[in-house]
Amino acid sequence: MNTREMTDRIATGQGFIAALDQSGGSTPKALRGYGVEDSEWSGDEAMFAQIHAMRARVITSPCFGSGKVIGAILFERTMDGMVDGKPTADALKDRGIVPFIKVDEGLADEADGVQLMKPMGKLPALLEKSVASGMFGTKMRSVVKAANPAGIAAVVAQQFEVGQQIIAAGLMPIIEPEYDITAADRVEGEAMLLAEILKHLDALPEGQQVMLKLSIPATAGLYTPLVNHPKVLRVVALSGGFSTDDACSRLSHNPGMIASFSRGLLQDLRKGQSDAEFNTVLGKAIDQIASASV
Repeated sequence: MNTREMTDRIATGQGFIAALDQSGGSTPKALRGYGVEDSEWSGDEAMFAQIHAMRARVITSPCFGSGKVIGAILFERTMDGMVDGKPTADALKDRGIVPFIKVDEGLADEADGVQLMKPMGKLPALLEKSVASGMFGTKMRSVVKAANPAGIAAVVAQQFEVGQQIIAAGLMPIIEPEYDITAADRVEGEAMLLAEILKHLDALPEGQQVMLKLSIPATAGLYTPLVNHPKVLRVVALSGGFSTDDACSRLSHNPGMIASFSRGLLQDLRKGQSDAEFNTVLGKAIDQIASASV
């Protein structure tokens, strides 16, 4: 797929985006969930080899290329690796799946009810490498924990500022200001978040677009103005701690949003499953998430 074909796939595809981008501190937990104990690896290289093997098994499963997964978000090491004898991005595109890369370097300490992204000194080099590797877009995450106007404004401003660097590099940014689903003031705060995002979208230069990855809102349909905004290619939803069933149910009440789940997609997969068992479990999850997305 070329850039135009990938843009069309994301804009109109009937399916969802798989989040395969656990990294650093979240990787051991993901491996334990998959049935790989800490004693089975030693050191970062062995750890990432284990998680890459899991991701490669997912990507090469027949159901993953069924057409219901339209995109996949990768960690840098997954992008750098090989799947089915090919660079990961090529293996995905061969299956009709548009590749994205996680570019943030984690979260700063909480201030004003939010966690901004840490400084991203490696971003220029990573963007250059991502373009060379055939990535279509990027993803970067901040977190909102309270309805604090100053904090929410800072989160959105930072996301769009970095988004401009990503657009300039020729990639599509997924802007992700996650709202903590446990926050007591989520209804009020999500309304503030919507207003801030709309302000920045309206200020984008003509011809530029971004994607948005947001928590499934407490008020169903809240983000319809974002879904319909001409400067938004697609709005995707994170599960944010909801169970798969709950996340899919809530998502189905938000027309135009599609899923970008990680745990909800992978939570029932185990290293010890036979290929037939693995493919059946993964296929069931893909069907459920895709159905909620369309």
